[in-house]
Amino acid sequence: MPHTLASLVNHTALKLTVLAGEDRLDAPVRWAHASELIDPVPYMEGGELLLITALKLDAEDPEATRRYVRRVAEAGVVGLGFAVGVNYEDVPEALVEAAREQGLPLLGVPRRTPFIAISKAVSASVAADQYRAVTAGFEAQRELTRAALSAEGPAELLARLAAHLDGWAALYDASGAVVAAAPDWAARRAARLSEDVARLRERPAPASSVVSDTDGDDRVELQSLGTGRRARGVLAVGTGARLGTAERYAVHSAVALLTLTTERSRSLQDAEQRLGDAVLKMLLAGEPDHARAVAGRLYGGLLDAPFRVVVAEPVAGEEPASSGGASPARGSAAGVLEALTDVMDSAAARTGEAVLAVPDAGRLIVLVADGGAAADACAAYAAEAEARSGAQTGPRGRSGRREAANGGAGVAVGLSAPTGPMAAANAYRQAEQALSVARRRGRVLVEHEDVAAGSVLPLLADDAVRAFADGLLRALREHDATGRGDLVASLRAWLARHGQWDAAAADLGVHRHTLRYRMRRVEEILGRSLDDADVRMELWLALKATAGGPAD
Repeated sequence: MPHTLASLVNHTALKLTVLAGEDRLDAPVRWAHASELIDPVPYMEGGELLLITALKLDAEDPEATRRYVRRVAEAGVVGLGFAVGVNYEDVPEALVEAAREQGLPLLGVPRRTPFIAISKAVSASVAADQYRAVTAGFEAQRELTRAALSAEGPAELLARLAAHLDGWAALYDASGAVVAAAPDWAARRAARLSEDVARLRERPAPASSVVSDTDGDDRVELQSLGTGRRARGVLAVGTGARLGTAERYAVHSAVALLTLTTERSRSLQDAEQRLGDAVLKMLLAGEPDHARAVAGRLYGGLLDAPFRVVVAEPVAGEEPASSGGASPARGSAAGVLEALTDVMDSAAARTGEAVLAVPDAGRLIVLVADGGAAADACAAYAAEAEARSGAQTGPRGRSGRREAANGGAGVAVGLSAPTGPMAAANAYRQAEQALSVARRRGRVLVEHEDVAAGSVLPLLADDAVRAFADGLLRALREHDATGRGDLVASLRAWLARHGQWDAAAADLGVHRHTLRYRMRRVEEILGRSLDDADVRMELWLALKATAGGPAD
């Protein structure tokens, strides 16, 4: 407990007497300082017991004494100690009255009690208090370390920390989601701090901030976790008052322990990266047995069950508003892909899943368990980007997930169908095809099932396809522009009726012989036979690709 004026008064060796401010003796004393300056305030920090003999102060002058007492009281001095029998035989009444007016405790110090004795008493008490705080901090560190090594891990650590602080604690992952809280009710309180957590994650680690609370009486501190520039998580602690020394030790210990559990060493990450790269290359090369042997315990479980291939690329536009850190720059390609990796890694870590992520020439290739937390987190990431951008959504796939405008996420993602090691190369092609559609349609996430279940016609909107169609049909359009017939419309009607002359002629309102003549002219102009199924297919797709053009 901090030293107070009351403990000094009760110190039998000091023999101090209370002359004013009896109701404020519970004020803590940070230090005892002797000064004979007329204005000692510039040298005060607040919380001091100021010891004086009134060598320069005219303590019998009511006005001068009132100004002096008012100034030191406003500076945060908690009490005055006046040496009796040094410069004044008794304590001047003007000083007593001034102290009473300000409500400032005034202690009489007998001549046989030197100021140094009071300073030593305060110093000893401060040292004892600091020793108790350090001892309590070390005990908290040992207890928190045992908790971190227990089966419950971070959850048990948070429970012990909350008990030490007589408050609450919560842990956020790299995406800003609450992964654990203690007590249980604190999860709701922590969820309301998502915006504050996101702002802290924008800053290079380590970083901290104090959150102004508008919903309760607690004071919340946020501490980033991680040894690199990017925060790997955030610790939040809520207390009813500012943290004391012992509580501060406990929080710092928790930050260090949680950092050890959330931040793997760079060398380990590099080794896992090289292993994942080797496994992926073997899978794509059609060597599943070798890939499984190399995967070992780290990725073996992922290959023993259906998995999906994710291929992601950055796109021009805003970077994600969440799920990332401060460096690499979040608008950069590396920052955008790393943010997506963090989202999937954090989700998989909560369920013990493996995620194989390999950067490859500016893109990201990821293997995730089908139906697992990482795949769902990737879909949720896309949905969040959709909501943030306010873009129109595309059709739902069989999985029920929706695509969104990728401009709001800074990334486009293609997701393959569930597969196994034998068909990994095919799944990779599926993911690339889905990615291509996502980029073309301006969506965050497109699944292979959505592409396979949809129509090929939307793909004809590609500029290269339209250019091909315009070139194929240009001679027919130029012929029609001279007013010598309507070959394009006739071709469309004939193809739409699968080559049935009577039905197509009826649609056009012409005789079937006229239609036959026009189709011969089409063959002559194009130099291609309409008996060829490939020619008919190309012409039909060309007509679809240019539908709605000025010549139609």
